[in-house]
Amino acid sequence: MSDYYADKLSAERLKRCYEIASPRVQQYMEAEIEFVLEKIRPSDIVLDLGCGYGRVLARLAKKVQRVVGIDASFASLALAQDELRGFSNCYLAAMDAVQLGFHDKVFDVVVGIQNGISAFHVNQKDLIRESIRVAKQGGIVLFSSYSEKFWNARLEWFERQSEAGLLGEIDYEKTRDGVIVCKDGFTATTVRPDEFLSLTSDLNAETRIIEVDESSLFCEIIPR
Repeated sequence: MSDYYADKLSAERLKRCYEIASPRVQQYMEAEIEFVLEKIRPSDIVLDLGCGYGRVLARLAKKVQRVVGIDASFASLALAQDELRGFSNCYLAAMDAVQLGFHDKVFDVVVGIQNGISAFHVNQKDLIRESIRVAKQGGIVLFSSYSEKFWNARLEWFERQSEAGLLGEIDYEKTRDGVIVCKDGFTATTVRPDEFLSLTSDLNAETRIIEVDESSLFCEIIPR
């Protein structure tokens, strides 16, 4: 499934997904970014996991000392480089989120929003553990998924993407309980509060679950 974002839903096609979003989905995306911005300081060094074409990076770069964006799609990174050419404090790298090429305790904040914990289709516990590894003691790791309250708006957004030819036809027989399935093999899942807590229960970190805008479910992790 990671190849789906690298090959079929990258760069301009990924950007188009956000451009056709409804006002309610646009509100959700803005609320996520604002929540992250409230958590960071001007002196911070921030890592954005799954940065895509740089949609969130541009906002982060305006506030922090340095921001690094990683993604598995070379096409998306190429577009991000073009979109972010005005920012000297923004760096990009092609990298696997569960095998980060950074030393321990480098970043003040590690961010994986827009349901990246599900969209990456990797071992979620390994993803969280690796994110904690590169975060400073007392830093913050932020992952978000979708709130159950956002299901209708989320499904309508994916329907728009399908109708635009960005995703395959939605399989409504399999689409339910927070999971959206397309007939071309694309699957979008979610992580519930109890699942976030289970994923972090035996890690050396404090965990807090916060709902934002009745659309996002954030897992805030503070490494000890």
